[in-house]
Amino acid sequence: MEFKLEICVDSVESAVNAEKAGAHRIELCSALPEGGITPSQGLIKSVRRNTGLPVHVLIRPRSGDFCYDDHELDIMKSDIEFCGEAGVDGIVTGILTPDGSVDTSRCSMLREFAGNLSFTFHRAFDLCNDPIKSLSEIIETGAGRILTSGQAPSALEGIELIRKLIGKAAERIVIMPGGKINETNIAAIATGTGAREFHMSAAKEIPPAGKYNPVSETINGPGFRRKKADTDTIQRISDILKSL
Repeated sequence: MEFKLEICVDSVESAVNAEKAGAHRIELCSALPEGGITPSQGLIKSVRRNTGLPVHVLIRPRSGDFCYDDHELDIMKSDIEFCGEAGVDGIVTGILTPDGSVDTSRCSMLREFAGNLSFTFHRAFDLCNDPIKSLSEIIETGAGRILTSGQAPSALEGIELIRKLIGKAAERIVIMPGGKINETNIAAIATGTGAREFHMSAAKEIPPAGKYNPVSETINGPGFRRKKADTDTIQRISDILKSL
């Protein structure tokens, strides 16, 4: 049985590590501690130059909710246009209405604007007020994939809904679990949901370069630390999936 691993990265180093470890795809973003926002054009270009993996770029103009005004929608369209020009393979995005429904009109617009790029509806899905109805609506937009934790704090806790979504999808769209997936729970999530694609960061914290300065915490938050995708972790997760 074939499984696919998508690794969420926010640096060239992490993208290179993901490829070395045998990942199948990259979701590229910036500001992972904030849930991720659209990466810079420079980062997109560099990842394309330094890896051969398919790259799906997060299209999210800011952190916070997933309800966007017209100015933000224009930014999203411009970013999608650049992604097409840069030769990436797909985009990851999603828009909701204030009542927690899928904004089908705007999502369909972005899907059409994306052209031949693969289209993943991201974890905004986990905030939808009716997941089964939202599943059907997202399928109608033409999206090819939904990233979800099963509307739970983690994919492990959301197994039941993820399994139900996969059944309801009936292979019309890929349901990809994501949310705190690691080597201790990947087997349970895979067997419990029947999913074939999985999303994770597989990240390991690394110490900051240079001498510690307490002022750094006012700039970057406690610890002034960052994370990168860990090759050993990805390889162990891949080995677990191959054994199933």
